[in-house]
Amino acid sequence: SVTFIVSNNGFLSMDLEFEFEGPFQGTYTGPSDATVAANSNESFKLEVTNINVLDFAAKTQEDFLITAKVVSLQGTPQLSPSSKDAEGKLIIPIVYSLDLEIADPVGPMNAGTSTPLRVSVVNIGNIEDRVGDIDISDNCPLLTPNNGLDSLMTKNLNPGQTAQADLELTASESHPKRTCKVEVSIASNGAMNTGASSAVSIAEVQITIDPSLSNNPGPIDSVDDTTTTTEVVGSSLPSASLLSIISCVLAALVFTRRNSVQ
Repeated sequence: SVTFIVSNNGFLSMDLEFEFEGPFQGTYTGPSDATVAANSNESFKLEVTNINVLDFAAKTQEDFLITAKVVSLQGTPQLSPSSKDAEGKLIIPIVYSLDLEIADPVGPMNAGTSTPLRVSVVNIGNIEDRVGDIDISDNCPLLTPNNGLDSLMTKNLNPGQTAQADLELTASESHPKRTCKVEVSIASNGAMNTGASSAVSIAEVQITIDPSLSNNPGPIDSVDDTTTTTEVVGSSLPSASLLSIISCVLAALVFTRRNSVQ
């Protein structure tokens, strides 16, 4: 809000009407009229709202205007009302703000392996800024992050700009099957150096760790590669055919008949 003062140094009271104009597409609300007694001062408030300071560069200055018109003196209407203008300056404040995002992992990782996580930082403030501090934490003691995010602290970002870096996570060979939560927090360098209110952004992601591939048994190629051979043994002696059997029978009959004739 803006406080302004109206001074009446005359001997008659003044009835006033006010008009307000201002920049940055804001809303300017104040008294529409007032009466100021003779030889006195009155203070009033102008409320300035609906200005999105992130839409304008920090420290931008624009004038606002207050117009006071004298419509009557001591209750007597003025045929030609006089007016007086007063100007003031509105200054867009500095806003340090960084947005943080961690991309979801493409899938689970195995113990004994590493996987990258893409981390993005966007300057959503209204002044140049960069990452001033980084903290990485997780709830899995056998999961180790690298220092891949340190590069973010060397990149100056204008409002709206983005910087990216990869955080590589390495799971120990003995890491059990578990879903781990990884949390990253960053602090605005500008806010840290100017004593401004804390501007910390936090993001987290979950990643599943499966057992190491080396602990899984390999495929079984063959149960038993021994070939069993069945050997068929046959006699080398010729087998008696049906004709031989019949011949033997006939010979026996002939021999019997000869014996009978004798």
